Amino acid sequence: MENLTISYNDTPSYDIIYGNSFEELLQFSSSLNLAGRKVMIISDTKVASLYMDAILCVIKKAASYVSTYIFPEGEQSKNLDIVRNAYTKLIEEHFNRNDLIIAFGGGVVGDLSGFTAATYLRGIDFIQVPTTLLSMVDSSIGGKTGVDFDSYKNMVGAFYMPRLVYMNLSVLHSLDKNQYYSGMGEVVKSALIKDREFYNKLRNTEVSFEKVSDETLLYMVHSSNIIKKNVVENDPTEKGERALLNFGHTLGHAIEKYMNFKLLHGECVFIGTIMASYISMRKGYIDAESFDDIKDFILKMELPHIEALDTETIISYTKNDKKAIGNKVKFILLKSIGDAFISTDVTDDDMRDAINYYMNNINDSL
Repeated sequence: MENLTISYNDTPSYDIIYGNSFEELLQFSSSLNLAGRKVMIISDTKVASLYMDAILCVIKKAASYVSTYIFPEGEQSKNLDIVRNAYTKLIEEHFNRNDLIIAFGGGVVGDLSGFTAATYLRGIDFIQVPTTLLSMVDSSIGGKTGVDFDSYKNMVGAFYMPRLVYMNLSVLHSLDKNQYYSGMGEVVKSALIKDREFYNKLRNTEVSFEKVSDETLLYMVHSSNIIKKNVVENDPTEKGERALLNFGHTLGHAIEKYMNFKLLHGECVFIGTIMASYISMRKGYIDAESFDDIKDFILKMELPHIEALDTETIISYTKNDKKAIGNKVKFILLKSIGDAFISTDVTDDDMRDAINYYMNNINDSL
């Protein structure tokens, strides 16, 4: 599969490299000039237990000094206390602006590591080595970094570009079913907002956890990356078009917060995608057939059953979303499958209707 280059202002910024082992990272160590540099690999306990030895073996061949910082897995670790501990370790081990951080893990690791890199000594280099489907198709690309603040998701952060994104597709075989389908939440979102042909191919390809092929995994990752590449190149700091990537996220993030992050991000995106598609239908943009097609496809992804949602609390959380404009929620809707747009006309009643529809017609059957 062809590697990709992300450019800003028509100038190449960083590459997305596809491989099947960590050994292939050595091919790019010359461009990163690791010799003479200190490297800190930041990861979580789960990824470290599976793959830290393998990547350490590779990086130690190229770098003069290699350190690790490992924190407990899960969204609850995506906070300023974990960043503070990372700063302390970087300072105590005398990392300077010439040194490098490797974000080695899923979305939480990538966002937190990127934010640490962006703010330590006003910015040091970092590379992304994503290990989940969700981080490969979404969070490792585009330079969004950040952490949660109290119960507010991604409220503290910075736009800060990696030097390289390296994807070892073989690690996807270690994902469990829930993590796989969480990643599919962002894959399906990407297709719905920008590429009807991609969506149709997903609908007609075996993408279930038990039967998905390596070829299909690579196709889904690469196709999603092309969509995100095109969007972030046009709008690197989310002044306009990049907001389309938040389809399904307004209510999805609110539900994620309401559930105290007990559901995976992609699971909440799937739920939010059904709700946003329902609003798109009710407002007359997509027809009932398109909505049913989206809903039926997503329901193949084994969504979790939710015991209860407090509708008014969910709606109130959307007003605290960092993407809100004043008291108006910036909502992403579909004109058609593959064509999304930004709306500020979604009302509380629209959201109330969508939440009630989901809970009464979908959740009860899960």
